[in-house]
Amino acid sequence: MITAYLESTGILGPAEIEQVLPFHRERTLKKNDLFVREGEYCREVAFVNSGIFRSFYTSDEGEEITYCFRFPGEFVTAYSAFITGEPSLENMQAISAATLTVIRKEDLDRLSAANPAWLRLMKTMAEQEFIGLEKRVFQLQRMQAAERYRMLLEYQPEYVQNIPLQYLASYLGISQRHLSRIRKDLVF
Repeated sequence: MITAYLESTGILGPAEIEQVLPFHRERTLKKNDLFVREGEYCREVAFVNSGIFRSFYTSDEGEEITYCFRFPGEFVTAYSAFITGEPSLENMQAISAATLTVIRKEDLDRLSAANPAWLRLMKTMAEQEFIGLEKRVFQLQRMQAAERYRMLLEYQPEYVQNIPLQYLASYLGISQRHLSRIRKDLVF
């Protein structure tokens, strides 16, 4: 699956893709396992082959705030911690059983030093992350919760039904009761 993704970028050729294969490690996580833990260092990035992840942090009041979901075909890491080398401010939890293709930061750094195509790929991925973050901010500022929920249904319909309501409500910034009303009012 990751090979198909790397090919689809148009940045890496077959030789560059072959270079990374020895660095890949397959990992399986059970439901509720953490890939990244708040306060720990993040030295890996993973491609999600199967499963759903949520990114969350714990508020000062002890409440878990979900702010992001990751689905198959996407990458998962605590990007700020991965880049800066500082402890993570977030948790990344499998909310279903998951399989990952994992690569360590030091291996990516070696690949990037040896071949500028890897730098271009990482730049493109960073740009995509920024665009996704910007879209999320605009959604929170400009859209009502019902609109944000409809967008999630539109782009990830096969997975939304597998996300527990408390995580969806937290992601949308509303109560579970409000989310239940939104779901009830939706007419397809």
